[in-house]
Amino acid sequence: MQSDHLISARLSRREFVGAAALAAASLGLPSLAFAQGATRWPGVSRLIDSYVGEGKVANMVAAIGMGTPEPDIIARGNTSFTSGTAVDADTLYRIYSMTKPITGMAVMLWIEEGWLELDQPIADIIPGFANMQVQKVYDGAITADNLEPAVRPVTVRHCLTHTAGLGYGIVQQGPIAEAYTAAGLVPGAVTRLQNVAAFRGTPVGSLRAFAEGLAELPLVHQPGTRWSYSVGLDLLGRVIEVVSGQPFDRFLRERFFDPLGMASTMFRVPQSQVPRLTTNYFLLNGMLLPIDLPESSVYLDEPAFPFGGAGLVSSARDYDRFLAMLAGRGELDGVRVLDRESVDLGTSDLFPDTLAPDGGFASGGREFGYGAGGLVGRGDAAGLFGWFGAAGTAGLVNMRQGLRHTLMTQYMPAQEYSLQNDFPLVVAADAARA
Repeated sequence: MQSDHLISARLSRREFVGAAALAAASLGLPSLAFAQGATRWPGVSRLIDSYVGEGKVANMVAAIGMGTPEPDIIARGNTSFTSGTAVDADTLYRIYSMTKPITGMAVMLWIEEGWLELDQPIADIIPGFANMQVQKVYDGAITADNLEPAVRPVTVRHCLTHTAGLGYGIVQQGPIAEAYTAAGLVPGAVTRLQNVAAFRGTPVGSLRAFAEGLAELPLVHQPGTRWSYSVGLDLLGRVIEVVSGQPFDRFLRERFFDPLGMASTMFRVPQSQVPRLTTNYFLLNGMLLPIDLPESSVYLDEPAFPFGGAGLVSSARDYDRFLAMLAGRGELDGVRVLDRESVDLGTSDLFPDTLAPDGGFASGGREFGYGAGGLVGRGDAAGLFGWFGAAGTAGLVNMRQGLRHTLMTQYMPAQEYSLQNDFPLVVAADAARA
């Protein structure tokens, strides 16, 4: 899940992200205002109609904005194939790894206020990370003959950019993956079903236990050398807790969600909001099987801890407000939550200078940067920032043109369809024709 997560493979993620990022940013976008309604985005409307009309998904909602505080909304379908309740801008979706850029910007706020430094060792906050060991053979044995000391400390920058060398249960295989599961280092919940291996595992009971458990297991790469999708953003949730002195979820609510008017973004769905929650589906042999129903969703339970890498539920309207804040360089509707410099830094390429020549985030022969929890475009893709979710969602903003686009739907694994690749391309094409 977790973005793009529990069942998404690292290579599949790399394959679609690069093309989407390039297409969404490389076209010159006009500054003029668009016509109102779905006619403003005809390609997007056709794309959504094709998926919902052909029964490939139960629903889809897009929120697209450029130069205006309110986005255009295109919504099709119902909250499930059987509910009869139409989706809209306020329907609730599991956004999984689209949680990561939110956590990343929370870290940028704490850096802005002087409580953290970008290159500060995590061990300054969580002492267990002071003497990390690293696997010599990737995903190999967790034995003394396959371990060596880390050559440098794990830092805040490393965690933000997936270069800390931390593992991920949805990426690693063999002994290290088994060790993560056995130790409860499970950074999220997808379903109550336990008969599919990808959904197994019970998370430890707190962010503190999660962070301390990570420190006891070896890294899969030397810190600062390779981009490897990881639990780095989840670990930073604990860093924020320690530095702020308050629970991570409360910190996000007080410093981001409430000021930005993101009332539909949460780690737990209250019973009163169940009618707004969609059903999540698993695509198996061309069939969509419900794996998380609103009435019995795992999101109705108090989570083991607030999963900063993949735990949030949100709406198309809410996530657009987050992207609009970024496009506004930290300000939305006259409310400033971040300094301009913090947003510019967080949406820029933060890869460490110790990165191996072939260690970055690449797709189709093109290299992309990485910022505070999201990809960063380079070259003719410059200005793009954002990330994707394991259930087919997407959230991107072009910082140069102010074009922001969110897509909500619910199916897993996300790579079973080309939707996350196609959506940014179609948005860019519509914008270029306007």
